Amino acid sequence: MKKNKTLILKDLDHISYEEGLSLQKGIFQHTVDRKIKNRKQKAAAQERTDNHLLFCEHPPTYTLGRSGAMENLLINNEKLKEKGATFHAIGRGGDITFHGPGQLVAYPILDLDNFFTDIHKYLRFLEEIVILSLADFGISAGRIDGLTGVWVDHVKQERPRKICAMGIKCSRWVSMHGLALNVNTDLSYFDFIVPCGIVGKEVTSIQKELGESVPLEKVKERLLHHFVEIFNIADVRS
Repeated sequence: MKKNKTLILKDLDHISYEEGLSLQKGIFQHTVDRKIKNRKQKAAAQERTDNHLLFCEHPPTYTLGRSGAMENLLINNEKLKEKGATFHAIGRGGDITFHGPGQLVAYPILDLDNFFTDIHKYLRFLEEIVILSLADFGISAGRIDGLTGVWVDHVKQERPRKICAMGIKCSRWVSMHGLALNVNTDLSYFDFIVPCGIVGKEVTSIQKELGESVPLEKVKERLLHHFVEIFNIADVRS
């Protein structure tokens, strides 16, 4: 069956973490179910699977991945309520992170059979999209060996700062969850966790690095541009 290189883009704007997760799960399961059904069909009767990219912002939320440790959440339920934040243990990879206003969250729900079946390559592609997008704003960022995500001061590492966290889930080569890029994020929320379970590393944002806020719409535009470029997307529709 011919690979589908069309991307369905949905900008969800501000949405609760629970609503966003529910929407992700629905799209993810629909894609998995179609792949299972296709395996039982002759080639001529098989349906192509879709690829989705969701953009959103969440209210203050801490999420813990399946390989994370609860002790990396440094506050109790009472303090969470005081901060107006929620906590969710979820099924993505990685440890603990924060989502909140001013942060661009991107959830690619892709059938990787339409592209390539290599999880490490997929993560490197996501990192590259963020690296190229940050370069468009004059920020030099990159990778640090052994640490998933995107970092500022990644070469000399005198004061490395994480600007984008990543955590995914993949089943039957269908992806969900994704990346969280700090744009104009209130970084004080990171004081209440050990971000990504990594001790001794700072967190930063585009706003902090540039000394001024940047419209999220501009960041979305650059992220989408490089997503299309890196994944060789043929068409984008909403």
